[in-house]
Amino acid sequence: MIEKNEILNQIKFNPEGLIPVIIQDEKTRQVLMLAYMNRESLEKTLIEGKTCFYSRSRKKLWFKGEHSGNTQTIKKYLLDCDSDTLLILVEQKGVACHTGNYSCFFKEIEFVPSSFLEKKSLKSLRNSEEKGKDSKIEIESEIINELYQIIQDRKLNYKSDSYVCKLLARSSDLLPKKIGEEAAEVIIALKDKERKSIICEVADLWFHTLVALGSFDITPLDIFKELRKRRK
Repeated sequence: MIEKNEILNQIKFNPEGLIPVIIQDEKTRQVLMLAYMNRESLEKTLIEGKTCFYSRSRKKLWFKGEHSGNTQTIKKYLLDCDSDTLLILVEQKGVACHTGNYSCFFKEIEFVPSSFLEKKSLKSLRNSEEKGKDSKIEIESEIINELYQIIQDRKLNYKSDSYVCKLLARSSDLLPKKIGEEAAEVIIALKDKERKSIICEVADLWFHTLVALGSFDITPLDIFKELRKRRK
């Protein structure tokens, strides 16, 4: 097994004594955040098995989740080819971003190169953008994991104005009742054959079911595994 000092000696810190660290969800491979470590914070991370960073603005060390409870348990360390950037795979508890989003990377920037604009009419461009968004939604199952992590965060950090907190507080009576109501709404929508209503009602049912899963600490991955088992 590699010794702690041997690992630290492999790292190439920048002139300020820092190394950028990318944090990634071990299960979903979603990038959660980017922060910096100095030698001391990296040493504490190696010892504790939890992420500890160096704040460039406050000039001090800080452990992720020390106030919010949204800790990151280390699963794997990966060093890039130049040994000057670190990738850490973690088990994220709650959410990674202080905004309440699961990942800090949630602001999408839409950019179309000018060369592409010259070749496409405005109408065809709009059509292609819509198709691109649809295909992205189809493959973006991360929203399920993101919602689940927010639900887990609400269990740790109660908010009086949170609907999720209200459901979790009454998980034995209100939550089953809401799931029953939403299931009935899905049945009605199916009978009426209204596509838009079916989508909306199923979304409501999925959301409330996800809250129920969260209340029992059953993850979406547990359900996916069961479905895969049945497929086989």
